[in-house]
Amino acid sequence: MVLPGLGGSEIIIVALIVVMLFGAKRLPELARSLGRSKGEFEKGKTDYEPDSGSKSRTELEKAAKELGIDPTDKTDEELRDLIKDSL
Repeated sequence: MVLPGLGGSEIIIVALIVVMLFGAKRLPELARSLGRSKGEFEKGKTDYEPDSGSKSRTELEKAAKELGIDPTDKTDEELRDLIKDSL
């Protein structure tokens, strides 16, 4: 179940309150924005690597320069792809 401690009738009551507060026309927009927010949160959570950081970026730039790739204005992901393609 999504929310522990809430039964079916409580979820229906909460849903009715949400419909009354936001209106039926705005619910799809609200759901979309909640989905996007959750997606951004998950993306940020997976992108965050506490042990890496500038050290791994420096290593990527060093490897790229050794292969003749200009690391300027490229993301870490782009650099990894270019390095893989060069090998």
